[in-house]
Amino acid sequence: DLACELIRARSITPDDAGCQTILSSHLLTQGFHCESVNSHNVTNLWATRTFGSGTGPHLVFAGHTDVVPTGPLTLWSSNPFAPKVKDGLLLGRGAADMKSSLAAMVVATESLNANLNGTLSFLLTSDEEGPAVHGTRHVINVLEKRGIVPDFCIIGEPSSSETIGDTVRRGRRGSLNGQLLISGIQGHVAYPEHAVNPIHYGLQALADLSSEQWDDGNDSYPPTTFQISNFTAGTGATNVVPAQAEIQFNFRFN
Repeated sequence: DLACELIRARSITPDDAGCQTILSSHLLTQGFHCESVNSHNVTNLWATRTFGSGTGPHLVFAGHTDVVPTGPLTLWSSNPFAPKVKDGLLLGRGAADMKSSLAAMVVATESLNANLNGTLSFLLTSDEEGPAVHGTRHVINVLEKRGIVPDFCIIGEPSSSETIGDTVRRGRRGSLNGQLLISGIQGHVAYPEHAVNPIHYGLQALADLSSEQWDDGNDSYPPTTFQISNFTAGTGATNVVPAQAEIQFNFRFN
């Protein structure tokens, strides 16, 4: 029920759309102290509860409430913000990444043994799918100034391969976003000898980059990947060679 409630919230990055309010209401009833640590237009939640004397380890459940844009709704088999269960699977934007994980974390805390000794916290942000500047990074900076350094962190990002929980990853791959701007010479498609088409040059470069094997991976992670996320060029007219092409790409590296 909690996962479905979160999926109904249209929390397209960096809009939290009330998700953290929903989660806070559950955590407050369990004795957590909830604090908004917002920055710019990003909503962040730091919720913490001390067990026993508090001298034991400090564990943090970390995650994000924002989701990526849906793209054309006509390509969805159902409304992405109207969760439904089909063939035993929960469908909706954020069902996998990562509102189901958030719901599982919160529900799991309801049955914790009160005789534990230590601290359990939640660090949630609405800025993970976007620039990721004013979210987790901002909260960590605030905590460091307070002298708070957690001992362990569990992130609910989906890492399973075949069944839920079949893979638990230790550590995290790096992510590098880049932008490539290729300049050409605008002209009419009927006279290509007077123009320089940046798309043609870009396609050659991207073909080489896409076929490159960067490394062999390791026991914990697959090989480094190069993916093109956006390719923008043209004026919208069908008879004009564009002057520029802009390419956005991402490396996921070990």
